[in-house]
Formats: sequence, structure tokens, C-alpha cells
Amino acid sequence: MSEIIFTSEERDIICRKIQLYLHQELDHEVGQFDAGFLLDFFAEEIGPYFYNRGLYDAQAVLAGRLENIAEAIYEIEKPTQFLK
Repeated sequence: MSEIIFTSEERDIICRKIQLYLHQELDHEVGQFDAGFLLDFFAEEIGPYFYNRGLYDAQAVLAGRLENIAEAIYEIEKPTQFLK
């Protein structure tokens, strides 16, 4: 897995969300700098769990689509004397 890298705009948005959450839920104020460190921690330590879950979900969607394609191909198959 490659490193999770956010654009500056994405980092700013995420850091503001971290700051808001900590303030609203834990009544704890943190600056943008500390929120950035927390974001880096989550990206490095927790991010792979979310990344892998996304891969599993994508794999399940793709498997379902491939099954539909296989069924569609079977439906248009012409009868022959050959056995499968």
C-alpha cells in the first residue's frame, strides 16, 4: 500500500474536523498543528484498516458485476452439440 497523502486543502478540512470533534465531544481545544499530528497518526496507524475495508468492498462489488456478466454471456450463448 502506498502512503496516504492528502492535498493541503484536504488536510485543512480534515484538521478542522478533528478540532471541531475534540472541542464538541471532549471539550478539548487543539491547534491546527496538533490536529495535523493527530491526522498523521490516523493516516499511518489507522488508515490501512479503512483502506483495506474499501478494497474488500470494491472487490465484492466487482465480483457481483462479473457474476452478472457471466450470466449475461450464458443467456446469449447459442445451443450446440458440444458439451461444456
